[in-house]
Amino acid sequence: MAAYVVMIKDQTLDKDELAIYSQKAGAARGDHQINPLAFYGEQEVLEGADAEGVVVLEFTDMDAARAWYHSPAYQEAKAHRVKGASYRVILVNGVA
Repeated sequence: MAAYVVMIKDQTLDKDELAIYSQKAGAARGDHQINPLAFYGEQEVLEGADAEGVVVLEFTDMDAARAWYHSPAYQEAKAHRVKGASYRVILVNGVA
C-alpha cells in the first residue's frame, strides 16, 4: 500500500542552509523510488496556520519511506533543513 511523506515548511530561517539542503536532498534520492506528487506549488490554506510551502512524496509503502528518511544520505541533508527552516514532516499510510 502506498505511503506518503508530507513536508510542510512553516518558516524559513536561513536561505543558504536551505540551498545546501536542496542539493543534498536531491542526491539523497539514490535508488529510492520516490514519486513527487506536490512540490512547493501554488497553495491555498483552507484551515489552520499558513504554510510557506508543501511537498508530498509518494513511496511504495511505509517501510520504503522510512528507509529513505532514515538513510545516512537524507539524514545528512536533513541537518541543513532543520537549520534552514522549521518544518512539519508527516508519514501517512495510503488507502487500499
